[in-house]
Amino acid sequence: MPQTSARGIVILTGAGTSRESGLHTFRDPDGIWSRVRLEDVATPEAFERDPARVHGFYNARRRALLSDDIGPNPAHRALARLEAEWPGEVLLVTQNIDNLHERAGSKNLVHMHGEILSARCLRCGVAGPWSADMNLETPCPACGQAGGRLGALRVDVVWFGEMPMAMDRILTALEACELFVSIGTSGSVYPAAGFVQDVRERGRAHTVELNLEPSEGHSLFAERHYGPASRVVPEFVDRLLRDGLGGTS
Repeated sequence: MPQTSARGIVILTGAGTSRESGLHTFRDPDGIWSRVRLEDVATPEAFERDPARVHGFYNARRRALLSDDIGPNPAHRALARLEAEWPGEVLLVTQNIDNLHERAGSKNLVHMHGEILSARCLRCGVAGPWSADMNLETPCPACGQAGGRLGALRVDVVWFGEMPMAMDRILTALEACELFVSIGTSGSVYPAAGFVQDVRERGRAHTVELNLEPSEGHSLFAERHYGPASRVVPEFVDRLLRDGLGGTS
């Protein structure tokens, strides 16, 4: 690989990356939001209004993720390989709340929308791993508190109306990267949908969209490839590791 290829890469992944692992996307015609209103389960107001319903929604999704038939697909594994073999830094920023990137081997990873396998205490603020169901009587493993109208714990995800996580780290990486790749995302949820514009305004980084179909912001990308993530992502990673940044356009 040419020495000039050892440059920083930022990769953004969305629900389309995990779709071929058997997890439902949100905004497709048959996606999660076609069956349940996000206002009922994915906002602070929804939790305030009906915490039991919100717990039930995420309990079901957590159990689905942990079922035996859900696992990383070739797209997840290709991105883990890129991180391991690329001579520069690769930061993987995911909008997904599942753990499939970790299970594939990715380590330099930011969950900007949080993690479904984590719980956060409403009393002491401590967050930690969580794989079981959660309800209003579940005690916090850190402070031991339980009960109350809202209970002690909530799933450690970013709901609509809340600030995404690790934004300072993400924006610093976007400012320094030489390649930005968006994978499996609709391009409709901000601030992630604005990352490509942030990169373009600097004028240095190459931008690539890998998606099942064009996103809302597809015209902002210099390079675009469409098809199943399990095919287009490994193909792109193979080419990038073979040819360096010079082979991405």
